[in-house]
Amino acid sequence: MKITIIGTTAYQEKMYKHKINLEPDNEVRMPAFDNFKDMNELEVNTYNREAIEWADEVHVLWDARSIGTIFDLGMCFALRKKVKVIYLNNKTFQNFLLQYGETNL
Repeated sequence: MKITIIGTTAYQEKMYKHKINLEPDNEVRMPAFDNFKDMNELEVNTYNREAIEWADEVHVLWDARSIGTIFDLGMCFALRKKVKVIYLNNKTFQNFLLQYGETNL
């Protein structure tokens, strides 16, 4: 399976551990930690969109504050991608994300 991991960069260690656990049986991309030094904001979001489009499933680790992750989740919703919540800080937006992860409308 092709999996893209998105989320809050503050959870870098959790994200890398999750990636390592998935890699024996899956292709995994984690665009949040790729090199963006020569990209502008539009190019970064286009890169993230391509990673989301590529994936069969998107895994999210989110602090309920990151605007970049909110934008990525909006792309997941628009592209009707299957979303699996790996870690969600218990704050706002939680019910929507959990419901969407279960239904994938």
